[in-house]
Amino acid sequence: MTRTVTVVTAVHAPAARYLTEAYASLAAQRLPDGWDWQWVVQEDGETGDVAPYVPDDSRVAFGQGRPGRAATARTLALSRAVGEFVRVLDADDRLTPGALARDVAALTRESGTGWAVSRALDLLPDGSTVAVDDGPPEGPIARGTVLAAWRERDFLPPVHPATLCVRRDLLLALGGWMALPASEDTGLLLALDAVSPGWFTAEPGLLYRKWPGQATAAAAHSDAGERAARAAVMADRARALAKLGWRAP
Repeated sequence: MTRTVTVVTAVHAPAARYLTEAYASLAAQRLPDGWDWQWVVQEDGETGDVAPYVPDDSRVAFGQGRPGRAATARTLALSRAVGEFVRVLDADDRLTPGALARDVAALTRESGTGWAVSRALDLLPDGSTVAVDDGPPEGPIARGTVLAAWRERDFLPPVHPATLCVRRDLLLALGGWMALPASEDTGLLLALDAVSPGWFTAEPGLLYRKWPGQATAAAAHSDAGERAARAAVMADRARALAKLGWRAP
């Protein structure tokens, strides 16, 4: 029986042109025997601008929906996800060689590990890469570690949420991505950190593209009032989960 990693990609029209590179990085992945991947691409909107960039591959499932930003698109994509693990891949990013195999190893090494992240490299417009943050040492991430470090770092997570690979049942139990206009992936990461230990892989698993059209480059993303509101609700959710005492099995 084949086991599956579902890769979820939310995309809007301006970033559609990068899907070709994202797919190439996915198609080049080599998984352990008995494993395969599925790519679920969800357009945030219902235009005709994204579909031409979606590859003709039986492992790719494309869908559209009313615009609601990345959190909505990713959560809608879960309706077509068949894998026991779900890996995030933003439309403008690329996986590094071996990234999915390392995710599988992290999540099958110990049954209690609910999620895994890795180091990422910034991919600059000239094609060069830059290491921005080394992250913690490779190994287990104890519950509560990410929240504590995030608060100390002025609401910047100590690990890159765009590298997340998570058990599908745990992701669904937490309701998918937070319904926020931005930082929805960090909000999910903090919730996961509250209920389950994770794993950090030191080898880079993602090339994180830096370009003017990315969501984090928009002025609204840095608005002080909205940023404080996002941080408050993310922290309150994580603390509430920890206080309830629920633990991922």
